[in-house]
Amino acid sequence: MSDTILRYVPADPNWQPSPEAANKAVSLLETVVHGADEVKSGFEDEVRFYDPGENWSGVKCSACGADAEEWWGEAMETASADGFKGLRTVAPCCGATVSLNDLRYIRPAAFSRFALEAHNPGIGDTTWE
Repeated sequence: MSDTILRYVPADPNWQPSPEAANKAVSLLETVVHGADEVKSGFEDEVRFYDPGENWSGVKCSACGADAEEWWGEAMETASADGFKGLRTVAPCCGATVSLNDLRYIRPAAFSRFALEAHNPGIGDTTWE
């Protein structure tokens, strides 16, 4: 049986709350998913990519909607080499400048230095409505 992770990240990949605010967020989430195996917050020194793991279903260009799988991997390698400090790239499909964070990931994915997580929260799928 696979694990389920309900994860919240800020819209700004570099933003982090104070430790006190993170603790309050953990307490609040615990009241919502009181049956979760674990609820925690995590701080990272650098921006990291939170992917959907085995639920990866692809990615599309945020500017034109074209499938971005062909060029996404190379763009990720380039951004990763710089610690994801720069997420902007030119999308070969349409020539638009896009942020890797704003691409349309089929299953939720995001870049962040902070995450609030509930492991096996015991709630239904929140991504397919």
